[in-house]
Amino acid sequence: MSARVSEAFVLQTWPYREADAVVSFFTRDHGKLRGIARRARRPKSGFGAGLERLSQIRMSYYQRENRELVTIDSCELIQSQFSVIRDFSGSCALDFLAEVSEQILPANEPGERQFRLLASVLEHLRSTSPGSVWRAVTYFSLWTVRLAGFLPEMHVCLGCGTWLEDPEYPVRAFFSRFSAGLHCQDCRRELHLSNAWEMSQESRTIAQEMLRSPVGELPERNWTQSTAADLRRFLAQRIETHIERKLITAPVLEAAA
Repeated sequence: MSARVSEAFVLQTWPYREADAVVSFFTRDHGKLRGIARRARRPKSGFGAGLERLSQIRMSYYQRENRELVTIDSCELIQSQFSVIRDFSGSCALDFLAEVSEQILPANEPGERQFRLLASVLEHLRSTSPGSVWRAVTYFSLWTVRLAGFLPEMHVCLGCGTWLEDPEYPVRAFFSRFSAGLHCQDCRRELHLSNAWEMSQESRTIAQEMLRSPVGELPERNWTQSTAADLRRFLAQRIETHIERKLITAPVLEAAA
């Protein structure tokens, strides 16, 4: 039996037995784990607010040999997200970040870059700047797909290789749930892509900016729900294809504006 102390984010909790809880948490050093928190659902539980969704905590736990679930001994709250949940769209954004992390992260695989991504996006969400929700969610979705290894090349048409970013002759770009990348208008017709959406030049520019800069250093832009909505749809489709299920929180978040 080995005891560990790890910095972690709480992703999800489920009731277990009469007063216990099963907790999914994402650690900086050991990746995503699940464990049992004894008596966590009792009114005077020592866990307090430490097991709230996406709380940043210092988790103390131990794991017995041949046991899939660890036993959670205690947790110390480092940073709560209470300031975010006061706003409905912010609360929906937390649900989205937690669901995507829970579904896409492999178990027991360290993910330092994904951990730092989640930390920086949550810090940005706690800011009071207008549009921080949409900027943060878009940034998180893009980099999650990038770090998972299935972000397609967004400069060229997947079908014919046409360069989409020519400043003199801009090419319209389209995407479909049934195709992994972007297509020019000609390939869209040839491939008979059904239910295809257009991705605007502005959204493609935003994607390139996000791949080059931290979320807190992005160029100034008046962010609203409609800003890069097509890019978020594209990224959500890529995530859903990868996890082979629909995201529950994505449509709720987009309707929260």
